[in-house]
Amino acid sequence: MTEQSYVSRRRRPPSSRHYSATQLRDARLAVSALFFTNGAIFANIVPRFPELKRIHELDNAVYGLALAAFPAGGIIAGVFAAPLIRKFGSAPVAVAGTLFTALGLIVAGVGPTGIFFAAGMFLGGACDAATDVGQNAHGLRVQRHYGRSIINTFHATWSVGAMSGGLMSAAAIWIGLPVPAHLVLSGTLWAVVALVARRFCLPGNDAADPGPSGTTADHAGDGVGAPGDGSASSNLSEGTQEAAPSGAPVPAETSGPLTFRTVAMLGALVLIATMGGLIEDAGSSWATLYVGQLGAVGGLAAAGYVGLVGSQFVGRLLGDGLVDRFGRRTVAQGGAALITAGMGLALLFPSVPGTIAGFAVAGFGSATLVPAAIQQADELPGLKPGTGLTVISWLMRIGFLVSPPIVGMVADTFGLRTGLCVVPFAGITVLLLSWTLSQGERGAQSERDIPTSPRPSVREEDESQCS
Repeated sequence: MTEQSYVSRRRRPPSSRHYSATQLRDARLAVSALFFTNGAIFANIVPRFPELKRIHELDNAVYGLALAAFPAGGIIAGVFAAPLIRKFGSAPVAVAGTLFTALGLIVAGVGPTGIFFAAGMFLGGACDAATDVGQNAHGLRVQRHYGRSIINTFHATWSVGAMSGGLMSAAAIWIGLPVPAHLVLSGTLWAVVALVARRFCLPGNDAADPGPSGTTADHAGDGVGAPGDGSASSNLSEGTQEAAPSGAPVPAETSGPLTFRTVAMLGALVLIATMGGLIEDAGSSWATLYVGQLGAVGGLAAAGYVGLVGSQFVGRLLGDGLVDRFGRRTVAQGGAALITAGMGLALLFPSVPGTIAGFAVAGFGSATLVPAAIQQADELPGLKPGTGLTVISWLMRIGFLVSPPIVGMVADTFGLRTGLCVVPFAGITVLLLSWTLSQGERGAQSERDIPTSPRPSVREEDESQCS
């Protein structure tokens, strides 16, 4: 395939047109560092919660309210993420959010009373919401120039950061490091990492960044099209964006108005992302308890949660390759089927090994759901840059706030086994809503389809180093 025919079919030049391979490689590593620090900062305080509860002499009700301050802060402050990104850019917002998240959690750990604990959690949650939207927006900006899917590896890096932060906290507890010293040390460390990463992010404001097709980010992702169909009429009718060879978004040529269809699609994408988050929350909140009820003893009871997060990490490592090969929609549908079948069978035929396997299968199946939903939301027509990401992040936090009490009430009335039916229900919901995800062209990422260009493409220079 010649470069001319390739560009004609895709209506865009090679993805390395505006930034060199080195700039994009550095930016990708910088975004990975931001995702890593975001996971590590919060994971450092989680194992310290019981100690903080004891230090401040909090009863269960007050302790629960203090913990709820984190998602509450995200819900209240999350609506400001998109305007901040449009004004300052995604990278500065992500880094500033990281710094103040670290500060909030330091206050939560160092403060002399439970009020400081709750206030620090609130500040941390509010700033974490900005970081969440900012780092995803910048990751999608880098992905647009890569011309292939890389968003799932960013989320895999977040998982590594969370695991590393948890291990760091466990080590601090093991050596007897006081909570204030531990959280000041960890917060300072990850804040420095974020500041260093800022130097290597893509320069300039997102709205002024020309996409690979030469359009600005105000229009990037606003075009919509049926998978594998380059016609403009199909673009307007199908409501899904034409995919790049690897399923990465191709910025459109024009911006469409905000329509009821766009709002409906955004609502469906919010549900897909929320279902993915609900599966994670079910694992972290209830897996250990349920496996223990089935008769697991000691550390084996935690195997359900470990299996879920471990397999989810593997799924995210493999996710970009699967999306490149099969498309977002097919991968999400396959994952939803695994979630439904895996946990459905585990709940129908309860046993310790079967339930651990069921949580692991659900974790693998849910790996790409949140990244797919936020990427698709970032491409919807008629939305200002960052709006789709902000809406999804904001409403997901509401889901995180209300889902544990709902599962708990169902469990109190009918048993935890019934309460965990939310997991296969989430899989069924994703299957029903998967039409909102674009598909892309399968197998189009092969080396022979990559055009030659005056500059070396990122794929050619960086496949082995960045994957």
